[in-house]
Amino acid sequence: MDLTVVSYVVYLVISVALTVWVARTLSRNGRVFLADVLHGNEKLADAVNHLLVVGFYLVNLGFVALYLQDDTTITDARGVFEALSKKLGVVLLVLGVMHLGNVYALNKFRRRGMMEREQTPPVGPQGWVAPTPGR
Repeated sequence: MDLTVVSYVVYLVISVALTVWVARTLSRNGRVFLADVLHGNEKLADAVNHLLVVGFYLVNLGFVALYLQDDTTITDARGVFEALSKKLGVVLLVLGVMHLGNVYALNKFRRRGMMEREQTPPVGPQGWVAPTPGR
């Protein structure tokens, strides 16, 4: 079997496994975060979480598929490792950037929700006091 094909298969298996692992981790831990952002609306948090995971899969698996092609011919085991390290390194960087982007966006939503909660007074005004003249 051609070593280029072997490197393609290993690249796909590892890249897809990493993408699934990161997506599951983000989904499991992000659900609690989303529930807080969405003021405890669990059903909406689950829906948004699912949509984020689907988008994550589409972007990352699309990138993995586009990045599969390699114009060099691999002739030995060293070439397989070099090609895999380059490709997997880029995939890991893309996964990391996507993860940081998700965390940044969710944190921004969370902060906005916290500010909205803080702007609401705990007790409504019950009256007013007229200003005293001369002060």
